[in-house]
Amino acid sequence: MGILVDRNTRVVVQGITGRQGRFHAKLMREYGTQVVAGVTPGKGGENVDGIPVYDTVREAVEEHDATASVVFVPAPSAMDACLEALAHLELVVAITEGIPVQDTMLLRAQARRTGSRLVGPNTPGIITPGESKLGIMPASVFAPGRVGVVSRSGTLAYEIAAAISGTGMGQSTLVGIGGDAVVGTSMREVLEMFESDPGTEAVVLVGEIGGEAEERAAEYVAEMSKPVVAYVAGITAPPEKRMGHAGAIISRGRGTAESKLRALERAGARVAEFPQEVPELLREVL
Repeated sequence: MGILVDRNTRVVVQGITGRQGRFHAKLMREYGTQVVAGVTPGKGGENVDGIPVYDTVREAVEEHDATASVVFVPAPSAMDACLEALAHLELVVAITEGIPVQDTMLLRAQARRTGSRLVGPNTPGIITPGESKLGIMPASVFAPGRVGVVSRSGTLAYEIAAAISGTGMGQSTLVGIGGDAVVGTSMREVLEMFESDPGTEAVVLVGEIGGEAEERAAEYVAEMSKPVVAYVAGITAPPEKRMGHAGAIISRGRGTAESKLRALERAGARVAEFPQEVPELLREVL
């Protein structure tokens, strides 16, 4: 049992008739995720690899008692798709990259109004190993365990998860919060979920330069009873240069890897210099 998703999560895939939606819906279902329906306006009545397609999220929820959505809708239409999902579902995972920041701010506000949870955008998704995955992550690098992982970076999260799995430890849940400057669920919020999760004994925080997500998370790390191991990418990044994600830009000395590492160390987190050090530090704290 992990946070946010488990084997009972019933999933709608928005944009299922597109190339990415179709491909990942199949992989999610093969992993064991309950993909109960797809949604593409104008394609209602069709099916994708045996998954029924509806014109609206409301229809899919009424017919299949769905509780979550994974959004593969292109950026120009993604806000409308997410707004529709937030009106009917507990959890919305927005994989889509390139959603304007202003749109994400509106979606985040709407999620608070409806009491739903928005993860992303520009996220690899969420996986509770052995139970359910909502997203695009390679399932083979994950294993069931008791280490929670929260990450801004997809590929770094995969690398660190593989290293953890390779030592015999596994993950309770991995949450990719997304690499944009504004996201629906913050690092701190995920840490709070892991802190109260009985299935999580330690947490790995994977950060990168840009923004203040890690510094804000560090404020909560200082209050946590569970050990935290952190890795922050970008220690050699030059100032004023965007590195990869839209949110990975530092300015006027803020958002640097050094400032994040200092904040996390002051809060009591064990900090890894390289991703491969994370399992070693976990063994020391567990």
